[in-house]
Order: sequence, then C-alpha cells, then structure tokens
Amino acid sequence: MATYLAHVNVMLRPLINDPQGLVVRDGLHSLGFEGVSAVRVGKRIDITVAAASVPEAEAAVRDMCAKLLANPVIEDFEFEVTEVAAVD
Repeated sequence: MATYLAHVNVMLRPLINDPQGLVVRDGLHSLGFEGVSAVRVGKRIDITVAAASVPEAEAAVRDMCAKLLANPVIEDFEFEVTEVAAVD
C-alpha cells in the first residue's frame, strides 16, 4: 500500500454568517488594511492515509469529510490527495 497526503479545506458556505471572519476583517482594518472588504475563516486539515491507489485514498478522505470533518448543513469541503514519496 502507498501512503498519501490529503490537504482538506473546510469553509462555511457562502450564505452562512462568519463572525470570526468579521472580527478578523475589523482587526485588519484597525491595523490599517482598509482595502480588505471581506474575510472568511475556515480550517485546513492534513491527513496521511494508506491506500492502494489515489482513487481509494480520495474515496476515504471524502468519506471522512462527510462523516466527521465537515458539517454538511453549513460547510463545504474540498481536498487534494498526493502520493508521499517512500523514504528508504
């Protein structure tokens, strides 16, 4: 089995209020970054998984996201899976 690294990004859906994003935006304004009009805050999760192939690793990560890592009611997720080079 090969080892794969998945980079998962979970973000609130566009129409969901993001109070943390508003606080960050206001903080940036107070630091002089007046050009910032919007900020959305999300989370990034890196997962190392063993699988027989990229499609198998992608299916496992998609299942992880749907069952635990993202709330399907208010969050969307996207991910990228790459094979990790074996270290000898």
